[in-house]
Amino acid sequence: MGKIKKEEFFSIPNCMGYFRILLIPFFCVIYLKADSMKDYYLAAGIVAISTITDFLDGKVARKFHMITEFGKFLDPLADKLTHGAIALCLAFRYEAMRYLVALMLVKEGFMAVMGLINLRHGKKLDGAKWFGKVCTASLFVVLCMLVLFPGISLGAAETLIYLEIGIMAGTLLLYIPEFRKMRKNWEQEESRC
Repeated sequence: MGKIKKEEFFSIPNCMGYFRILLIPFFCVIYLKADSMKDYYLAAGIVAISTITDFLDGKVARKFHMITEFGKFLDPLADKLTHGAIALCLAFRYEAMRYLVALMLVKEGFMAVMGLINLRHGKKLDGAKWFGKVCTASLFVVLCMLVLFPGISLGAAETLIYLEIGIMAGTLLLYIPEFRKMRKNWEQEESRC
């Protein structure tokens, strides 16, 4: 990560990122205490507002040249925290979701550790790979469907969850050679010095 300037913290896109993070506890309380369809729809509405804000912060950042180093960190952090919170709440309703949450922790832990190791050597992953984007998009779709349709049958819910587990496991396996390649590159560069 490059040097972060103080004014970056309060750019409009970054404030939208803070707003998305602030929505998380509201979603959790409403979803976990829901006892009517109205409550579930309110929780789904919060997810919709978060999604629209996520879409807009990227648009605003690009259109008004407000892309910042801090924003490159904050936006994916807000995504991961939102997805993690939704998945944790759903794990109280669907037992299979607990396996997905565990896999999310393994995948994100692996990505964080490998990212830090590579940063120590001055390298970082050149943006999200296509399979990472597919995994994030499919996870979001599954989570939204389970929040928006609380009356979905258990069989249908478990099918969606296990499909996402397969996609996420595949994504994790595809990232391993990417990090191996990066490691090989910085080892070769360091051996030449």
